[in-house]
Amino acid sequence: MVTEDQQLEFTCPRCRLEVIEDFYGPCSSCRTTLRVQVGGEAREVESAAYEPKMNVTPNAVATKE
Repeated sequence: MVTEDQQLEFTCPRCRLEVIEDFYGPCSSCRTTLRVQVGGEAREVESAAYEPKMNVTPNAVATKE
């Protein structure tokens, strides 16, 4: 839990306004704007199954008959 004396006073790196926030970074209004502009729905991403390369030659001892 953050109390009043633990908040930081700094210049927002995005809009250059003086703000008092719990953590350094974009201010709360900039974060809201960024979520609307850049944020999106989470989605399932499918990837191809891993298939190892076959560029290794067999060991001569293992193939000896």
